[in-house]
Amino acid sequence: MSGSYIVGKGLDRTYGEGEGATVALRGVDLEVARGELVALVGPSGSGKSTLLHLLGGMDFADSGSLEVGGHELKRLDDAEAARYRRERVGFVFQFFNLVPTLTALDNVALPARLRGLSVTDARARAARLLEEVGLDQRSRDFPDTFSGGQQQRVAIARALVNEPELLLADEPTGALDRGTGAEIMSLLLELVQEHGTTLIVATHDEAVVDVAARVIHIEDGRVMRDERLGASRS
Repeated sequence: MSGSYIVGKGLDRTYGEGEGATVALRGVDLEVARGELVALVGPSGSGKSTLLHLLGGMDFADSGSLEVGGHELKRLDDAEAARYRRERVGFVFQFFNLVPTLTALDNVALPARLRGLSVTDARARAARLLEEVGLDQRSRDFPDTFSGGQQQRVAIARALVNEPELLLADEPTGALDRGTGAEIMSLLLELVQEHGTTLIVATHDEAVVDVAARVIHIEDGRVMRDERLGASRS
């Protein structure tokens, strides 16, 4: 795939040593085009989350190479890796990870503040995103007053506030009922299309697979199958 946004070659990752070692990834090759929506599927412990962690610069492979946007991630020093995570990547988690003592507005604005935006600019950007996810009337409310689906909408807005090139979602519908999960995936797809973001989702959820243009099956740390389903995000 010429000109790929993500290029991973021979990625290995093992945790621990000796008899207690756990091999998470075994020689994984991966190429993803800019703006692509990819679902990573496989049983628990198959290596999906580990691969997301490598892509997000939260962890690094023991061997192999991984380039995102032409930058080899393992060559980043600590400050560069932190900047990469802060400015180029957005994260959506299964259990939302909202700060309970902050309003929805300030939860969304937080990554922009950490990036260096003023309070006024960060809140203005957060307010626009809360409107996009349909929660502009709840901006001053705290997370414990929201349903699970509403909390995930706030989390998605937060993930997009720094206008990332890459959005990584780890079981984003796992804590939601099927109907709410389908709504969240529809919203997520709409937003990444609008923002031109590359989206990679680790999931067990068929609702996610149904909207993905590409599904990569991972088992025992290996890519077993890479399916292009003919769907289009354009």
